[in-house]
This record gives sequence, structure tokens and C-alpha cells, in this order.
Amino acid sequence: MRIVITGASSGLGEALALYYASNENQLVLIARREERLADVAARCRKKGAEVETILADVNDFGRMQEIGRGVSEKGVDRIILNAGVSVGHSGGVTPFEDFERLFKTNFLSVHALLEPIIPKLMEKKSGEIVFISSLASLLTMPTSIAYSSSKRALNAYAEGLHYQLKAYGISVMTIMPGFIDSEMTQKNRFKMPFFMTTEVGIRRITDAIKRKKIRYAFPFRFALMIRIVSTLPQSLRDKIVHFTNFKKGD
Repeated sequence: MRIVITGASSGLGEALALYYASNENQLVLIARREERLADVAARCRKKGAEVETILADVNDFGRMQEIGRGVSEKGVDRIILNAGVSVGHSGGVTPFEDFERLFKTNFLSVHALLEPIIPKLMEKKSGEIVFISSLASLLTMPTSIAYSSSKRALNAYAEGLHYQLKAYGISVMTIMPGFIDSEMTQKNRFKMPFFMTTEVGIRRITDAIKRKKIRYAFPFRFALMIRIVSTLPQSLRDKIVHFTNFKKGD
């Protein structure tokens, strides 16, 4: 299987690359940090995988479209859109530069890469597109407005693609994890509920991909709590959100 992974030099992208590294898979790893990407690729090759590395900043949309054209010519069986950033939690107004960067990285870069790839998948009538979103996309907290908004936009995009591409035999999956030990969550300075190790998180993600889950939010209890809060009267939601989240921005 030929698997493309973005944000492959660290965090979940690195762990996913190592998980899928075997003599049965060809990996295309995309990231912007050259030394770290080279290290991940070397470890994947030791596990028997054929590895191609592509050095790129996903915010360079022209470059992403170029990469999309290149990888689609060679064929793609599965693409995992994992690259993402966060600006942490803040009680203030997010500076426009940070808001713009989050939407470029977490959302707009995705379509730049997929635009040339999707028609090729439609031609061969097979393939898998996996979006790594977040439970934060299901309920927007006041201290993470930019991040949650970018991930909710990603969910909407993925939902539309699912409906569009289902008739072509293409599986579109949206994975919404909670807090997993990674470079991104290590910046958080608050207690993260239902915190998972990288190993547990990757096992849950890869199992969902194997089962071709269209939408998969986990851990279950955390996702259920968010869904319950979302159904409550607005006045009660206000109290719960204020109690649980504003202290993160202190």
C-alpha cells in the first residue's frame, strides 16, 4: 500500500509513519523539518518500508499543489492529513496572524494538496482519505476559538467529500481524538481529561482507519460528555463552559 502522511516528522505523524512502516507499504512522508524527517524515514526503512520524503511547509499552497500532482501520478492508496498546529489556550483575543496560520495549516493546506489527488482517486475508483481532526471541533471553548474553528471547518470539508466520493468507492474518514501525548499537547499547562499515551492514541486511530470509520471521536466517555453538553439549554452550557475552560487562559 502506498501511504502519504503529512506532518510526519513528529507527534502523531511520526508515530503513524512508524506504525505503517513495513515491507508491505510504501510511505511518502511530508514535513518541513529536514533533520527530524530524515530520522523518521531512516527508522521506517529499518522496519522494511520503502520511504520517500518530501520537504515542504504545508502553508506554501503552490508547493502543496505541486506535491499533490507528483504523488498522484505515482498513485496513492491512503493519504493521512495529519499536519496541524495550535497556538495554545488563551483568554485574550487571538492575533490575526495566529488565526490565519491555524486556518492555513489546519484547513486550507488540505485542499491545496488534495485538489490534484482527488480526480486521480476518482479515476481509479478506490482510495482512502483520512483527516486527523480533534474533539475540540465538536464544542468551541472560549480559550481555543481559532483551533476549534479550523478543525470544525475541516470536519465540514471531510463530510462533503464523503458524500461526493462515496459513489467512486473512496473512503473518507474523520478521526477526532481527545488529548494524546504529543508535541502539541506537551505545551498545555492544564490538566487534560482522559489523557492518552501516544501508543494508545495511535492504536485507536489505526483501528478506526482499518475499520473505515466515517466519523470516529474518542475517547468515548469524553466524546459523550461533549455531545451531552452540546444538547443542554444554552444557559446551562454557559455555566459549564465558563467553569471548565476560562481558567486555562490564566
